[in-house]
Amino acid sequence: MKKLINHINSQFSLTDNDIGLLKKSFISANVPAQTKLLESGKIERYIYFLSKGIVKGYQNIDGKLVIQHLVSEQDFFTSLDSFMSETPSLDYYETVTDCELVKIAKPDFDLLQENTLFWKDFVKTVTNEHLSCKLERVKDFQILTAKERYLKFVNQHPKLALNVSVDNIASFLGIEPQSLSRIRKQIAS
Repeated sequence: MKKLINHINSQFSLTDNDIGLLKKSFISANVPAQTKLLESGKIERYIYFLSKGIVKGYQNIDGKLVIQHLVSEQDFFTSLDSFMSETPSLDYYETVTDCELVKIAKPDFDLLQENTLFWKDFVKTVTNEHLSCKLERVKDFQILTAKERYLKFVNQHPKLALNVSVDNIASFLGIEPQSLSRIRKQIAS
């Protein structure tokens, strides 16, 4: 919980009342590796803040797992459409490593919206950051080679590169695992 409060406080000045509401609204959890937090067809009930560990978000498209999100520490994740509209999700979210996280349910999310000054602006900031990342990722797919995408990934996310399987990284980067193995061998030599 402390990491979440520090994260928010680094962008917005929180009052003691704000901090008290955050502590009441978020639930802390320790989750073992390879635990599904959400399955396709279920309604997403939480927005998560990852304090420690790695989470992957993916879809099963015609029997192939397509990794769309690799979430590292100090970041938020959820199936946003499902959470906001309370409709079944197309996404799966699963822990890659043991994780420490905090989560907020929709009623508590709405309570923060109604009873604090910072929450709406904070949610807007996080949403815009995630949108910018998605737009940059699309641009990377359009203009960078597979090798360039991998080098950028390793440079920007060294912890993910060391702790996520080659298959998951390849899927996230839109590369076949065999091609990524060749790229890694080229870089190593």
